[in-house]
Parts: sequence; structure tokens; C-alpha cells
Amino acid sequence: MAAYAIVDIEVTDPEGYAEYRELAPPIVAAYGGRYIVRGGDVQALEGDWQPKRLVILEFPSVEQAKAWWASEEYRVPKEMRRRTTRSNLIIVEGLP
Repeated sequence: MAAYAIVDIEVTDPEGYAEYRELAPPIVAAYGGRYIVRGGDVQALEGDWQPKRLVILEFPSVEQAKAWWASEEYRVPKEMRRRTTRSNLIIVEGLP
């Protein structure tokens, strides 16, 4: 069953984050993931949530998504993202 990593990102260091954006996609792909949403205009229709930058990744399974997030390949880029943004990341199962 597909799984989705949803990341709400507020970029605090645009130059550092630009480097992260170059490093992350090949690692996502190596774990079977693909970008569904990568930035773009966000329009809130209900509630208080006002994400600055929204990223949604699709993986073949929750296990694959967690393997990507915990991987040695993603360790350095993940720390880079943490240094250059304020972000929240969740993984959610898709429909069967």
C-alpha cells in the first residue's frame, strides 16, 4: 500500500536549502519515492494551517518511506534540511 511523506517547511536559510534540494531527489528515488508536490502556491480553505512550503512524497509503502528517512544516504541531507528550515514531517498510509 502506498505511503505519503508530507512535509511542512519554512525555509530559514535559502542558500543552504537550495543545496539540500539538489541532494534529496536522487535519494528519494533510490527508495522508490517520487515527488507529488514540491513547493508551489498553497491556498488555505479551512482552518489555521498556513504552510510556507509543502512537499508530498509518495513511496510504495510505509516501510520504504521510513527506510528513506532513516537511511545513511539521507543522513547528511536531513541534517542540512534541519539546519536550513523549520519543518514538520509525517508519514501517512494511502488507500489500499
